Amino acid sequence: MKISALSALCLCLASSLSCYAKDPSFVAAEETQALHILMAPGASDSEQTRNELAELHRIESLRTAAQTAMAMADDREESIFLFRPQLGDWFNAQTLPVTAAFSARVKNDEGIATAPAKTGFARVRPYNLDASLHPVCLTKTKNDAYPSGHATTGYLMALTLVDLLPEKRDLILLRANDYAANRLVCGVHYRSDIEASKLLAYALHAVMATKPQYQKELAAARAELRATQQH
Repeated sequence: MKISALSALCLCLASSLSCYAKDPSFVAAEETQALHILMAPGASDSEQTRNELAELHRIESLRTAAQTAMAMADDREESIFLFRPQLGDWFNAQTLPVTAAFSARVKNDEGIATAPAKTGFARVRPYNLDASLHPVCLTKTKNDAYPSGHATTGYLMALTLVDLLPEKRDLILLRANDYAANRLVCGVHYRSDIEASKLLAYALHAVMATKPQYQKELAAARAELRATQQH
């Protein structure tokens, strides 16, 4: 019996979802259902995408050397320590090994959560669609722009850090917005990519925060942070 194209696609996505669900730290892919909760991005030939490409050209024409340097630095940093400029030099992986290990486990679940949507939507990267763009950060040929992994990480790490340091909430969330916006400065994502990332990160964190293991590791990281701050 032949399988229809639609049935084959459903089987493929179901199989992919089970693969992405392997070894989550706290939250499995099926608990967030990114492919189903996110609105589909604009098609490559849509007015939305044309407008988003025009925005990237405007950002590119105006970006300064300092903005480019910051965007490139953020491209390389995907841990909770992306907030080091806001919190101080003491906030680093060497000083805070428990927090670093916790951050890595949170980051693991970002990849698990975003992968089904990245694969399912298969959005063409802006610089692959428009060769006249000049990205300044790491590029790839894979069609996986939506949502942005970096931006999802930034917002997810921000929410995790707010759990650890609630008194720094506003400072942390402002930095997360800037970190996500730097994907546009890099020239590697559309605005709707990072908007979807924010939605997904908040949904993922809402589930993650209910997990006893997350709360256990959060408490250990909080104790390490408080002890370090006191010295």
